[in-house]
Amino acid sequence: MRERSSPLSVDPARRRWLRGALAVAGLGMSGAIARVAAPTGFGDDPFSLGVASGDPSEDGFVIWSRLAPRPLQIGGGMDPIDRVVHWEVSDDHQFRRIVKNGTTLARTRRAHAVHVDVRGLAAGRVYHYRFHCAGAVSATGRAKTLPAALLPADRLRFVVASCQHYEHGWFAAHRHIAASDVDFVLHLGDYIYEGSYGERVRRFESTAALQNLDDYRARHACYKLDPDLQAAHAACAWLPIWDDHEVGNDYAGDLAMDGESLSQFALRRAAAYRAWLEHMPVRAALREDDTRIFRRLRFGALAELHLLDDRQYRAPQPCAPRDRGYAPMIDVSCVERDDAQRSLLGTAQEGWLLDGLGAGGARWNLLGQQTLIAPLVSHTDEREEVWSDAWDGYTATRQRLLDRIAEARIPNVVSFGGDVHAFYANDLKRNFDDTHSAAIASEFVTGSLTTDDVDHDAVLRDLPRNPHVRAFESRWRGWLDCDLGPERLDLRWQMLSDARDPLATTRTFRQFSVVHGQPGVQA
Repeated sequence: MRERSSPLSVDPARRRWLRGALAVAGLGMSGAIARVAAPTGFGDDPFSLGVASGDPSEDGFVIWSRLAPRPLQIGGGMDPIDRVVHWEVSDDHQFRRIVKNGTTLARTRRAHAVHVDVRGLAAGRVYHYRFHCAGAVSATGRAKTLPAALLPADRLRFVVASCQHYEHGWFAAHRHIAASDVDFVLHLGDYIYEGSYGERVRRFESTAALQNLDDYRARHACYKLDPDLQAAHAACAWLPIWDDHEVGNDYAGDLAMDGESLSQFALRRAAAYRAWLEHMPVRAALREDDTRIFRRLRFGALAELHLLDDRQYRAPQPCAPRDRGYAPMIDVSCVERDDAQRSLLGTAQEGWLLDGLGAGGARWNLLGQQTLIAPLVSHTDEREEVWSDAWDGYTATRQRLLDRIAEARIPNVVSFGGDVHAFYANDLKRNFDDTHSAAIASEFVTGSLTTDDVDHDAVLRDLPRNPHVRAFESRWRGWLDCDLGPERLDLRWQMLSDARDPLATTRTFRQFSVVHGQPGVQA
């Protein structure tokens, strides 16, 4: 058995902060993450990883927890037998009025994770949920159902987040998100990181490379032991998608970036996908051996959100050398970039997106995807380059999307992205080569929650030659706060004072709007 160190093995001052955070995180959120009964029947708390909800619908949502009294051990400290778990949903946080309840099995082969698809609730309502097992009671979570289909919805408040390298910082951002009273968190990937690099403020549970299912389960457990992350999950429903680091850096479809064999990478990718599904509150986890995570959610008549997967089905990055998986920066003259047969999303998913975008008649049409759609050309003394791992490496996919928006006159298209560890506010155009071309959609890319490795000054030097980029910032960690109404989207770049400080403060750095019927970013 591999020895794993505890991610909470920190100095005494950090331990005091963690104890305080556990207490503080339960305040002001209707008891979220506060225990209501002492566990019995287990040597340690079986609900040590907290609770979560996600994928809300107008009559319910998915609720999640995992039995893991010793979560960093193989098997989570559980005996290899299935256990019955009771769940209940109430319309008050004290559980005086139970509106739904039942039992489910925490199965050994699924790491004793439980996913319950709660149905039959009222639309547009806040509910509270919790789990019981053998006398142990979980934390309390909070989730809100979606507005009824096609009915007006006056307001939608949500957070967009991405890129949370555990070793690069503390999750103070999640403490602020938990207290922000939003309808949901849209998490665009790199929820976990599979490898170490850069400055290490704290350490993973293991220094070994992740290879198998037990390794990926332990990494997810390491993350979910964080009290601030638990608080953010308990505070509202999440809409997560994965990016690359949930498996391995910059992989493309069934190809690793570093020359790992196809057979070995296939096993590792399958293990990583399974561990992600076991630990995320998503409806896909209810479907046996189904790794499709692209999906749509409808927020009444106000908005429709299309969540994408740009990793699992993509073609290899263009113009890669034969001795390794890909070349991050490639010359703009690379012919493979424009090959119409190459897709970032895969043929089936791309068709699903193009056919469904705007078809539902929603007032706002939102995209949640992993990275940067707009071009970003870097200029050196010798050539012009683009990053092949983003949409710049798959220009035909980007053009088909933009052509569809323009030709069908799809209104109020706004894309949200992550991955690049920097904030961008971009105008999306059908023809980026024409500086006078009008915007047809808007794009906002969130900075990272903790991950830090962007050359700010180098990007800044390139911005005059990328005029569709309306704003950029990479010096601080943070997230997007979004407030959507019928007439406008108001968006704020929220910055942390220092992601390396567990008690970091936050401030609004920039504010932007998109006005109904007026594509493009307004500062």
